[in-house]
Amino acid sequence: MPGRLEHRVAVITGGGSGIGMESSLLFASEGCLVIVADIDGQAAERTVEKIKASSFADKCPPPVAVQCDVGREEDVSALVNKAVSVGKRLDVIFNNAGIMHPDDSDAIQTEEKIWDLTMKVNCKGVWWGCKYAIQAMLQNPTDEAKGLKRGGSIINTASFVAKLGAATPQLAYTASKGAVLAMTRELAMVHARDGIRVNALCPGPLRTPLLMDFLNTPEKRERRVVHLPMGRFGEAIEQARGALFLASEDSSYVTGTDFMVDGGAHACYVTPTGEPASEPPKSLAS
Repeated sequence: MPGRLEHRVAVITGGGSGIGMESSLLFASEGCLVIVADIDGQAAERTVEKIKASSFADKCPPPVAVQCDVGREEDVSALVNKAVSVGKRLDVIFNNAGIMHPDDSDAIQTEEKIWDLTMKVNCKGVWWGCKYAIQAMLQNPTDEAKGLKRGGSIINTASFVAKLGAATPQLAYTASKGAVLAMTRELAMVHARDGIRVNALCPGPLRTPLLMDFLNTPEKRERRVVHLPMGRFGEAIEQARGALFLASEDSSYVTGTDFMVDGGAHACYVTPTGEPASEPPKSLAS
């Protein structure tokens, strides 16, 4: 049975860890040529090696690792050019790279340099990813035999914090993700008849290195878990599955959405009692 992303070419930023790494592995398992980008070039290479060593390595073209700082427009432009050079097209970009600075706080405590850095990576980085991906997708050749057409899918990582208020502030991060939601909706409308779908993936709190480093005490972690209906942090693989849906033709009539993968946090007032119903799914990297 053909994979859901067979013959497709995808760029995934932040592919060296967390959601990006899991998505790179999952996309590859569905037949995709994956361009794994990360500010840490060695981390991107490690993800590529995981794909090459996987049980599904023979189902996908050889992946490519690219060192890329999404806070630099020239890096993002070069990344998209590399993808098109290798794959001759670009079907998917997952603008996933982002930062959550430990010194990000409230309106009084957050320094301007933290605000500016967060906006540069989380907001401008997504803008540049969209900018260059759209230009490439508009040039995609069609191939009816392979189900390939002009256009593509853009997935922007936002966050459930852009939809909810929190008394545990990280103001720059929250504002940057709110900007991603607005940008996503606008671009979805602009390019709806170009065959380009644009959606935002909104993760809830995840058990990833990024968040666990931020929540570096048991008290900080419990402060969040108590508000999660399922009673646990999410896993990166659960976000990757959401991204796969948005990347594939399974979501052919889905654009402009805030796709919430947060364990029900956005819908919750009072959480249930008891233990989590089941164990979380296993990582593809393990």
